[in-house]
Amino acid sequence: MTTQTTRGRRRATGPAPEPRAAVAVLADRPRDAHRDERRGRRSPFRQVTDFAAASGVGQRAGIALAATGLVLTVTVPATGPVMATDTGSGTVAAASQPDVTAASAAKIDFSRTAVTTKGDPDGKLKQLLSAQSVGSITRAASSGSLGAPMEKMVTASPFGYRVSPITGGSGEFHRGQDYAAQCGTAVHAAASGTVTFTGWHPFGGGNRVVIDHGNGLETTYNHLSSSSVKVGQQVSRGDVVAMSGTTGASTGCHLHFEVMVNGDVVDPTGWL
Repeated sequence: MTTQTTRGRRRATGPAPEPRAAVAVLADRPRDAHRDERRGRRSPFRQVTDFAAASGVGQRAGIALAATGLVLTVTVPATGPVMATDTGSGTVAAASQPDVTAASAAKIDFSRTAVTTKGDPDGKLKQLLSAQSVGSITRAASSGSLGAPMEKMVTASPFGYRVSPITGGSGEFHRGQDYAAQCGTAVHAAASGTVTFTGWHPFGGGNRVVIDHGNGLETTYNHLSSSSVKVGQQVSRGDVVAMSGTTGASTGCHLHFEVMVNGDVVDPTGWL
């Protein structure tokens, strides 16, 4: 039973309740059977730190790991390349590459043999002309060794036999390749060489320029309105040597371009 005091509090007047019986607690609680196995595994972060520790102390590389909001910095070596190898026991061993040394008086030679590529047409032509007689060079080997004599190559009349545009007779042999162009269009040297002729051609070529490229290879530029070179002048591939025209045996403004091998004309398209 309980009684109430003057302040409204309740007070127990009966016997105290009996205490609760104690419950026995097991000394050994059951645990996860795989707990120890999981503890033995190394996390990726642990593998990185073990590798950094085995590699030595050197250059600092910031490795940020987004784990529980912590940013950690791991120290890695700066003394050279490091090769990581597995020792077979689950650990990673780091071995530095040996240093390459040389005597202080050692001579370093940076020279190299001549290298020619499709991006070096002058080198290709020079190699062709120095390696063999120009007359024995095949079309496959010579293709692309000469540069275009004009920026825009519009074929007007090909090399070989044709109907003469002047007489109308058939069977005329055309000694070069004609490229249509307005009079005054820039004409470029097809390759480096020496100017051996500039002037009037008595056999229908009009104003003419001849460039010798060595070893029996020559190029000629005909029907020009004017030329800007002189005999003996050295020119480079792509230099402007003249302006197209319609002088000589011509029916309109164009460039007559020839390639000569040992004095004989050949098809220019085999060299362009």
